[in-house]
Amino acid sequence: MTILITGASRGIGAALLDHYRHAGQAAFGTARRPAGELLPLDVTSAESAQALARRLNGLPIGLLICNAGIYPDKGQSLEAGYGPALWAQGFATNVTGVFLSIQALLPNLRAGRGKIAILSSAMGSDQRAPGGSYIYRASKAAVLNLGRNLATDLAPEGIAVGIYHPGWVKTEMGGPDAEISTAQSVAGLSARFAALTVATTGCFESYDGTAIPF
Repeated sequence: MTILITGASRGIGAALLDHYRHAGQAAFGTARRPAGELLPLDVTSAESAQALARRLNGLPIGLLICNAGIYPDKGQSLEAGYGPALWAQGFATNVTGVFLSIQALLPNLRAGRGKIAILSSAMGSDQRAPGGSYIYRASKAAVLNLGRNLATDLAPEGIAVGIYHPGWVKTEMGGPDAEISTAQSVAGLSARFAALTVATTGCFESYDGTAIPF
């Protein structure tokens, strides 16, 4: 099975790529500014996504992991922060970028009878609203909605879509005070991805298998 991971230059994406490669899987990662064996992909650009699809030349994909994401509003104040440019940047990467990646690679997923894993966040749950981080929370809620609707549309083709919370992870984004290591997150996420089927499509789960309220 061929696995493709977006946003694999650092953090959880890089750790997932290492995990699958060490397991002997044919795994590829992308980055906006790639180095080494990473493939170029700016998820905010439809042209870049289509260029990646052409580069893959019909390669069947068994698992597409939409991991690329940003947290542009960390530390912003309600009174003076959250400018329009940050909103546009956050949604372009965290929502539109997921859609463009899936759209461009649908032929590859169809060829591989593959499945799609979207990394969202428990911060996107409408039932959990502690305040703050408005752009990140809103974009993760939007990509949850996107994933669940894609699950409905792609189920007749046998393509399952799962939406996942990786945990609060000790990465550059999560910070040093986060709760779990990348190894813990990756072990749990890879198990969730393996368990995903059309029967469970549209699920919203934490890395440890806990169902998250929408």
